[in-house]
Amino acid sequence: MTVRIALRRIYAAPEADDGLRVLVDRLWPRGVRKADAKVGLWLREIAPSHELRRWFGHDPGRWMAFRDRYRDELARQPQRLRELMDHCRRGPVTLLYAARDETRNHAVVLREVLLGEFIEEARPNEASSPVCYLGAGDAHDS
Repeated sequence: MTVRIALRRIYAAPEADDGLRVLVDRLWPRGVRKADAKVGLWLREIAPSHELRRWFGHDPGRWMAFRDRYRDELARQPQRLRELMDHCRRGPVTLLYAARDETRNHAVVLREVLLGEFIEEARPNEASSPVCYLGAGDAHDS
């Protein structure tokens, strides 16, 4: 299965290949009219907490710690991730965010987490492999 998850600032014009446009900010972006945004889904709850967002303040020096803390927050709400993953399985998804920094924002982290979850799903369950059931004592029985 191919999954396409794009990132785009909500201030950028919608593209024809955006698929489902999902706003992943807790607050509606300033200066954006809902009618013009073409947002198909607004997942406020998947955004970083107010406390984490305020602490980060888009300070590049806090980026790595922010990533870790936001990943921890996401891990505590697996149902939200599953909901978003279900949308990703149905077709292209574009995560929309308002942050100015296009490389260090929560949508980047969310995309990394989602893609990591899809990679985990795609891995074969090694414990259920027939080779794993073959014990050391069984090898000479054949």
